[in-house]
Amino acid sequence: MLLEGAIVPLFALALAAAPYAQFTSGVSLVEVYATVTDRQGGPVTGLTAADFRVLEDGSPETITAFAAGEFPLAVAVAVDRSFSMSGERGARLNMAKSAARAFIGALKPQDQVMVIAIGSDTSVVAPLSANHGAALAAIDRLDAWGTTPLYDATVSALDAIQSAKGRRALVLLSDGTDRYSETSAAALVDQVRRRDVLVYPVAIGPARPAVFAELATASGGRSFLVRDPRELSSTLTSIARELRSQYLLGYVPSRETTGERSWHSIDVTVNRAGAIVRARDGYFGR
Repeated sequence: MLLEGAIVPLFALALAAAPYAQFTSGVSLVEVYATVTDRQGGPVTGLTAADFRVLEDGSPETITAFAAGEFPLAVAVAVDRSFSMSGERGARLNMAKSAARAFIGALKPQDQVMVIAIGSDTSVVAPLSANHGAALAAIDRLDAWGTTPLYDATVSALDAIQSAKGRRALVLLSDGTDRYSETSAAALVDQVRRRDVLVYPVAIGPARPAVFAELATASGGRSFLVRDPRELSSTLTSIARELRSQYLLGYVPSRETTGERSWHSIDVTVNRAGAIVRARDGYFGR
């Protein structure tokens, strides 16, 4: 099993900020975070580069950079505080706040977190920082307000966390109801594909919007449906645990890319029986 932060010599540089990064050597390295779980959802650890197979546009690629362990994490926790979350005497919003606290409590001290409030507008109520106490205090201050332009708010949340360094993630807590967004569901998925942020949408209520699953697939994250709000905290804790057990795969595309921003599909598999792999489904070349 690789030690925390173990990296092959070729990947001695710090983690790049984009999925298609230009290094000073002139080599274009595509980076993909992969989560591997068993059938019960538990993390599969101890894998090496030889256990993975990566295809780009259907063609096999050689993994030239590999890392396993806990990477620096910058995460945005976006909480839907609209009036649709305030039913039943605010129970749904209160459960979401409690779950957000549980998630922050499961982070490592060095992990950076920001808190984003979603209502009629979207605001960063706690800027990105390793000061988890400030994030918890911001969550405590949230109260119900406004409508839910959820798709617009998700784009704003992506923009807010995209500029962070290292591995970026967005945890979205909402009942999934979108109202008055200028961004369509299809456009939102496209925006996710153009960024390097793992998206974990958590739907609170009777149904999960189809777009939540699409966001997770496009980014390499995971979507959840929580019908019983009392299960929210354990769900958020499992997301924090998953973020600590990922693999980073890097490769130089074997085929020349065009000058235009073309789409390239990525398929990642692992040679472990019963293992399930989740990774982003592609990237736009530069």
